[in-house]
Amino acid sequence: MSELVSEATPANSEGILGLDEPKKMTREDWRKKKELEEQRKLGNAPAEVDEEGKDINPHIPQYISSVPWYVDPTKRPTLKHQRPQSEIQPAYSSIGEWYKRGVTEGTVPTKFRKGACENCGATTHKKKDCLERPRKVGARFTGTCIAPDEQSQISLDLDYDGKRDRWNGYNPEEHHRIVEEYAKVDVAKRTLKAQKLQDELASGKLETEREHDSEDEDEDKYADDIDMPGQNFDSKRRITVRNLRIREDTAKYLRNLDPNSAYYDPKTRAMRENPYSNCGMNEDEVGYAGDNFARYSGDTVTMAQTQLFAWEAYERGSEVHLQADPTKLEVLHKSFKVKKEDFKETQRNSILEKYGGDEHLDAPPRELLLAQTEDYVEYSRHGAVLKGLEKAVARSKYEEDVVINNHTCIWGSYWKDGYWGFKCCHSMVKQSYCTGEVGVAINNIELVPFEEGPTEPQEEEEEPKTLLEMHRDKMVKDKKKKKKSKKHKKHNSDDSDSEDEEKKKEKLKKALEAEDKRVKHVDTIMQLDERKRPYSSLTEVKAPTEEEMEAFRMKRFHPDDPMASFLS
Repeated sequence: MSELVSEATPANSEGILGLDEPKKMTREDWRKKKELEEQRKLGNAPAEVDEEGKDINPHIPQYISSVPWYVDPTKRPTLKHQRPQSEIQPAYSSIGEWYKRGVTEGTVPTKFRKGACENCGATTHKKKDCLERPRKVGARFTGTCIAPDEQSQISLDLDYDGKRDRWNGYNPEEHHRIVEEYAKVDVAKRTLKAQKLQDELASGKLETEREHDSEDEDEDKYADDIDMPGQNFDSKRRITVRNLRIREDTAKYLRNLDPNSAYYDPKTRAMRENPYSNCGMNEDEVGYAGDNFARYSGDTVTMAQTQLFAWEAYERGSEVHLQADPTKLEVLHKSFKVKKEDFKETQRNSILEKYGGDEHLDAPPRELLLAQTEDYVEYSRHGAVLKGLEKAVARSKYEEDVVINNHTCIWGSYWKDGYWGFKCCHSMVKQSYCTGEVGVAINNIELVPFEEGPTEPQEEEEEPKTLLEMHRDKMVKDKKKKKKSKKHKKHNSDDSDSEDEEKKKEKLKKALEAEDKRVKHVDTIMQLDERKRPYSSLTEVKAPTEEEMEAFRMKRFHPDDPMASFLS
């Protein structure tokens, strides 16, 4: 249909519709246009170019790239309509500009100029807009007393901030002029008053019973007119009683602007918590610590404790009440406090008598603990001591930086596989001589380091037996015992029990030593970085024996022990 419509268009339609009228596209042209757009998006065809020679991004949507008919009817490819039009946007005035006042500086005209005001002779306005007194004979006819021209009033086009600037156009010199005028009036009043007083003294007519001076009379004159809500004016004492909050005080919600600080209730104007709690400031250092700080002062806390004690006593069967029997409750509360303190003291003394350690509770005074002295020392702004003795540096009781046996490093500067040594020769023996690089090469080849002092041969630990093997051994022992005579049965059983006890004690002693070694080994491994620990270094493959379990129970830390806090 579109092809038929395009072919049926009359030849003189250009004269009717105009040369700039867009023509209708055929299906083939539409298909070619879409294919070209796809190729441009894929990068196979060059992008469209505007009138300035800039490429147009093919991925821009059509509703942005299409030019409205009222902007450019030629339908050329462009994005100029999307850019800011500088000639359309108005040039705003700066925020400091304002209307000019006064007259223009320059020569004062001496004769009437054509087109000027017929009344005063200024060229900046007409006769109907003149603000001077109408002259009997205007300046047009007299040609004298020509008024100077005023400043030309330009039309300011202020921006958003300029329109809302409340001090724009304000001249502070006007305020200074008013202040100076009132100051001059006050000086004149004082001078006149002093002169009048001198005249009265000279004439001897001084009024002895003068209650108020002229200033007080002026204030009392207008005292009745002061009728402001929230204020009570007293003309006798000349003070203002404020019934509302003083406006010079800082509001509660302005104490701390952090949104996570204390909550402010605008309805009741209350801030119960301390607004400076998250600032790390002490309550004594701040001027306002919240409403609860004043609310919970005095006997408020004591009253709350007494009420809590009354509730707890009522639950335990005591018929006491804070409002009904306050005296009885107070006596009962005091006796409870005395008994509670006596019980704590008795419990503390019993623990000290049982476990000892009373001498450790006698701590030195606080001044000695904090190393406070009365030595006078003055420092400069750079930290140097100007007057007095400098504080002694804390040193270790062990010798430092002392090398022995031709070593260049101290003992403990090298560590490997849980053993300490010298870094210069990698030797693990403390009293050895330094062998230098040769010792480093030799010690790196060796696998087992040497320990200081004689080493005891480690006995092979017995492998734990299974329940079946233990049952068989028990049955064999029972059969052997039954074969023995009844006379020697009691004697043999006593000997075997004593031998078993000695064996158990020996095994327990070895298990305690092994437990100490295990704890040291675990502490050493826990100090290492997780990435440097051996794999499965904290796991055990075999099941523990009874002696090992008993050693573990004896060596472990008991948090419920009352003397646990006194341990180092």
